[in-house]
Amino acid sequence: MESEVVKEKIHTEPMLNDPKYITLLSLIVLIFTLVFWWLFSRRRHQRRSVLLTGLSDSGKTLLFVRLAYSQYRQTFTSMKENVEDYAVGSKTLKLVDLPGQERLRNKFFDQYKSSAKGIVYVIDSETVQKEIRDVAEYLYTILSDPTVQSNSPPVLILCNKQDLPLAKGSQVIKGLLEKELNLVRVTKSNQLQSVDPSVSNSAYLGKPGKPFEFSQLSSKIEVVEGSANADDDDAPTQMSALQEWISKL
Repeated sequence: MESEVVKEKIHTEPMLNDPKYITLLSLIVLIFTLVFWWLFSRRRHQRRSVLLTGLSDSGKTLLFVRLAYSQYRQTFTSMKENVEDYAVGSKTLKLVDLPGQERLRNKFFDQYKSSAKGIVYVIDSETVQKEIRDVAEYLYTILSDPTVQSNSPPVLILCNKQDLPLAKGSQVIKGLLEKELNLVRVTKSNQLQSVDPSVSNSAYLGKPGKPFEFSQLSSKIEVVEGSANADDDDAPTQMSALQEWISKL
């Protein structure tokens, strides 16, 4: 028995010190690394959708039409997604306008969230103050989604309908959202704790113990102003900030 152990040791130790064996092992590790990186890059490359999200009547579909077709069309509340290719230089992204109705929006968002290269959250700048709770709750749902947190796509909060006289500015809306999201996350966290006391702070959006700010998130959040709510093709629009953001994706 002892001689067998000695023999095995004699055969094993030279193999471990053999340059050919070390080279082969290094080559195997390199191949596995390259395959893993290729799969990771391929997965990232497949995410080429720009999702237009937000509540109903925020103006998502008109923005979609302006971006996709460069013209004005009468739009109605969407009951299903609208999808169109969008050329950016030599690349082509996919614009996806998701329904904003409460009973539909989560279903369609779940369908497209894994392909999101960027997310545009559209807000009606004129009605945002009276709808702030609903606006913040849906935004919270998007930002706290495990797939979104894992992929960390950039998020653009578009304060739409700036052509209306009572529209709030982007900085005002940003402040309203951060304040309301601070309240929403406490409510959501308490709900999770009541259902499952073992839930940790990993489900908490932002930094515990500090007032919520968009800068605390892993996804890059930008807040800009815009408008596509014009009556004809020749009327001016405010879409340059949105178009520039998409082009950087």
